[in-house]
Amino acid sequence: MKISLVVPTYNRLESLKRVLSGLELQQDVSLADFEVIVISDGSTDETNAFLQTVNTTLQLVPVLQQNGGAAAARNNGIRQAQGELILFLDDDVFPTPRLIAEHLATHQAQGREVAVLGPMLTPADFDMSPWVQWEQAMLEKQYSAMREQKWEPTARQFFTGNTSLPRHCLLEQGGFDTQFRRAEDVELAYRLAAAGLKFVYHEKAVGYHYAHRSFASWFDIPYSYGVNDVIFAQQKGQLWLLTAIWQEFYQRNAGIQGLVRLCLARPFLTQACTKLLLKAAQAGHTQHRPDFANKAYSGVYNLRYYQGVADQYGGRKKFFSELINRRTPPNNIAPAENPLAQSTLS
Repeated sequence: MKISLVVPTYNRLESLKRVLSGLELQQDVSLADFEVIVISDGSTDETNAFLQTVNTTLQLVPVLQQNGGAAAARNNGIRQAQGELILFLDDDVFPTPRLIAEHLATHQAQGREVAVLGPMLTPADFDMSPWVQWEQAMLEKQYSAMREQKWEPTARQFFTGNTSLPRHCLLEQGGFDTQFRRAEDVELAYRLAAAGLKFVYHEKAVGYHYAHRSFASWFDIPYSYGVNDVIFAQQKGQLWLLTAIWQEFYQRNAGIQGLVRLCLARPFLTQACTKLLLKAAQAGHTQHRPDFANKAYSGVYNLRYYQGVADQYGGRKKFFSELINRRTPPNNIAPAENPLAQSTLS
């Protein structure tokens, strides 16, 4: 067994079936070279029954567990895996025929232990919600920056929708920290980086991202990332993140900076400005002006992110006091974690 695919899933049976079909029928490697470990994280639809009865030529390993979140599901998959390499694939990322082969080839070509980051591109045959379209646009900005070598990939681009690395590296770090329901992937990646693992972006290891996300879920993400960035810095030893937070604020455009300065920790103004931005985003989408809609969604995202930072750090006054104290020129800091990378927002 060369590589084990770890696929966590929760109530996305039709999407999961599509992914498994792509793995079974279209891959340019032998089915003997990989296994597919699907972890049903407390699914309440027909996922569990399907996994236990499906007739497939895949080396499929179904794992059923109580709902514990993506981190717990992936840890369970790592423990079950037989391959020397682990390839994390999300249940909404459809694999192109070369996906597994490109991951394997990149590990072989590197001649050293690395994490291979494959892109999750926007499918042409899928109608995404407007906020997810924005999310994908921000993600693809990062891919362009790495492809054009504007900056090197780092732990902050370790997105577990399409990423592979040696299994023993994961075991040595104890896997994902299950206390985090957001950004648990980059928290692990920070530990992997500290242990010496390198990160490599490989644009040919393509998956297509059939992303479903409710607006409520999307709206919660940046706040959680802001809170977790401070926790990672103060409680998990990643002190450099605090410097990055303040320096990256000065990389925001004037509109974003002004919005945050006006609204941060002022609920009435935050609510009013958020409503206006969302109306503007909807208008941009209706009028087929994605550039206009994306700017509005960027405003909402940044405001939510910095509110999370401020709440975890100690409030508005402490946030801006620290911002003034740390006003130094940014040193080509790579964008912040997650597909909604801070430094790509405008």
